Amino acid sequence: MDALKKGFSMAKEGVVAAAEKTKAGVEEAAAKTKEGVMYVGTKTKEGVVTSVNTVAQKTTEQANLASDAAVAGANQVSEKAVEGLESVVSSTGIVKPGEMPKQEGAVEQPADAGQ
Repeated sequence: MDALKKGFSMAKEGVVAAAEKTKAGVEEAAAKTKEGVMYVGTKTKEGVVTSVNTVAQKTTEQANLASDAAVAGANQVSEKAVEGLESVVSSTGIVKPGEMPKQEGAVEQPADAGQ
């Protein structure tokens, strides 16, 4: 009977030791898993921020290109309108063709503009 008690006692000690080691192993695994998840989350966040910044920068660049093109187009349209008006004015005889001043790139402002 003593041998049986001693055997069960040894088995109990073994189970307790195994449970403690299992508990420590699970705690360590949980800590490493948490570290890994936090690392992946941080890297993902950095990647998203980088992507958002890249998209914002590209959008700004495209908006600038579009606005430059719009300004250039508006300038061309206004130049053609002025040329057309000059042609109409000279063909109707209101102003003689030699009397019209030609100024490249300059727009004349009326004397009473802004008053």
